[in-house]
Parts: sequence; C-alpha cells; structure tokens
Amino acid sequence: MIDSLLKRTDPVVAAALDHALSGKDISVDEAMALLDSTGLEMNLVVTVADELRRETVGEVVTYVINRNINFTNVCIKQCGFCAFSRDFREEEGYFLPTEEIVRRAKEAASLGATEVCIQAGLPPKMDGHLYIDILKAVKKDLPGIHIHAFSPEEVLYGAVRSETSIEEYLKMLKEAGVGSLPGTAAEILDQTLRDVISPGRISVQNWIRVIKQAHAIGIPTTSTIMYGHIETSRHKAEHISLLREIQKETHGFTEFVPLSFVHTEAPMYNHHTVENVRAGADGNEVIKMHAVARIMLNNHIPNIQVSWVKEGARMSQLLLAAGANDFGGTLINESISTAAGAQHGQLMRPKQIRQLIRSAGRIPAQRSTTYKTIKKFAGESNEEESALDSADASQFGSYHQLIKLDKFRYKDAKK
Repeated sequence: MIDSLLKRTDPVVAAALDHALSGKDISVDEAMALLDSTGLEMNLVVTVADELRRETVGEVVTYVINRNINFTNVCIKQCGFCAFSRDFREEEGYFLPTEEIVRRAKEAASLGATEVCIQAGLPPKMDGHLYIDILKAVKKDLPGIHIHAFSPEEVLYGAVRSETSIEEYLKMLKEAGVGSLPGTAAEILDQTLRDVISPGRISVQNWIRVIKQAHAIGIPTTSTIMYGHIETSRHKAEHISLLREIQKETHGFTEFVPLSFVHTEAPMYNHHTVENVRAGADGNEVIKMHAVARIMLNNHIPNIQVSWVKEGARMSQLLLAAGANDFGGTLINESISTAAGAQHGQLMRPKQIRQLIRSAGRIPAQRSTTYKTIKKFAGESNEEESALDSADASQFGSYHQLIKLDKFRYKDAKK
C-alpha cells in the first residue's frame, strides 16, 4: 500500500521515504522536504516512521522511574528562551544544599526510582568541585542509583571554575559517580542562530567537544533539539544530521529527545528581544519532528523519546504512532518546563504511563537509564501498584512553592 501511495506523492518526498524504507540514511535536503510536507505526504512520513520503529524496536514502549533535582535556578547566563533562571539578586532565586539533594535522591529511591537527573543553573562564583561533591554525597548514601547529571554547559562551567580541562573534568565526574550526561544545552547546533537566542551560551564547538569526550571515556549521553522558535527546516535537519555523524563516530548517544519551545514565560517571546519568534511548534510540526527524527536516526539511535512535560499525555500518545518508542521518566519534580509555562504537571506516575502506552496499542516496559529492560508489563493482571503510584504528590513540593521558600533562598546558601 505504501508503494502505491508513494507513486502519487511529491517525487522528492517519495524518494526520501523509499530510501528510508530501503535502510539508507536520508540526506539533509531530503529531511527538509519531509519536515515541510503536508497532507498525504505528511501522513506518509508518519506511516514510514512508524514502520521503521516497528522494524527496529518492536511494539515495546519504555519508561524510566526517575526524579529531577534542579538544585538552583540562579544562573550567570540569560538565555532568551529560558524562564527558569534567576539573577542572584532576585528574590525568587533558590539553592538546594547538598544534604537536601541527597534527601530528595533517597526519597526517590525509596519510591522505586533507579535514576536521579541533576541539572541546574550556573550560579556565580561557584566552587568548581561542587558537582563532584554532589555526586560523591549521593553515591555515598545510594551507591546503586544511576546519576544522570550535568549538561555540556555545566561540564564546561565546572571545568572553568575548577581551572582544569574539559577532558580532565569529565574524568573527575566519572570517578565521582556520574553515570550519564543529559545532552541538553544543544538547542539548535548552529552558531549563528545560537548567537541570537542565547548569546554567551556554550558554543557548538564546545558542545560537540564535551559530548565526544564523554563518549570517549565511556560516559553515555542523551541528545536533544529545542525547536519551534526561529529555526528553519534546514536548521532542524542539519542539527539531526550532526548528531547522526557524532553517533556514527562514538556510538555514545542512548536516545534522541525532541523538545518543543515553551513560549509562555520565555523572555525572548514576552519581551520581544528576538524578532519573529514563534509561539512554539504547532501540532503538525511536533508530529513531523518525531517522525523525521526516527527516519533520519533509525539506523544509528534506535530510541526516540517523547516529552510528556512539553506535549501532554494525549499528544505523547499520538507520537507513539509517529516513530517514538520511549515515554521518558516519571520526573517527580520538573522545574525547567514548568517555569516556562508548561501545563502538564511535574509528575507522571508509572501506572498512568503504562495505561497511556497500553491504550496506544503498545507494550509498556520499565527500563534503566541505558535502556536495559527492568520489567515488561505484558498484561494488566497481577500488576502491583508501586510506591510511587500511591504516593501523595504534595510531599514532593512544586517549583512554584520552592521559589517562595526562605529556607532555600539563594542568598542564604553556602557558595
């Protein structure tokens, strides 16, 4: 059926999809045609992505039980898309001491979490060994937990503050217990565009350097894109192509996560500091982003993750039919998207994730951070409710509560 429909479509789109179905990598120009597709062509892009997903990873959709710990929102950078960061002089700046980070990690582990994700702003005059000390403290009390922590931006900052090289700092992080790095701070890997939306942000060159060096010493990373602002289809296609080339060389990416721009509280949208900023990606763009990611990366990065925080439960379900095979994590505390105005909550319980996966016609499975299957849930019979399923969400607090607490006010933190 697909073959007959391809004959009725735009020849460039048809050729690209045919290449993909034949197991070939599509080019940047072909990817652009798919990203710009509409109507029948768009439906075929989604269908082909779903077929490639089925052939590569089957019907299982994975998720991880984890907790986000964003330990400070104080940051020396002022990125145009970021509504999370606060200047150190502002009254909403907070800083969680190491003992609170450990407490949150232990609480998460008691509820079944296998991972804690630790990221934050870049506080001024930070002790260069802070990240190392956090890792050691968490690992001391929880030697078995996986710590997914510190973006390339944070790695670079830690190296600068500790007056050491990126390569040496990564070794220090690994020795202290980091298990993997988030591939965030990528946004769009085009320097001209980055200079517009986030001047002073880690350069494309340094982002690649951190990622490649992490992979070289055995630290896997995720990979991401942030889209729906001022980028073009070419920017998106070239970004994914760059990630593909890195993966061919290092084989260190565990997954790819498209992150749509949340405009609601973003400075560059609200204060018009950047011209022609869109109000995030529309529904069709979100679907095509995931589908084209599957088509471009299928031979190299098998896991395409949906961000339920960005897209909500219903759209995330739809994306499982557009090439995605992973539902992300439970998160427990989600601060960055929430600060930007995302309306989809800070916690999704494992039971709810499994229900969404099942109702999409797929098989849920709990995984580790590095995509080892922990438990597959073939049927609902005899499925026990986990501790996180029954936990009172109010005990975890929220971002909006946190920024009002004097207890963790930044000015009182030990810097």
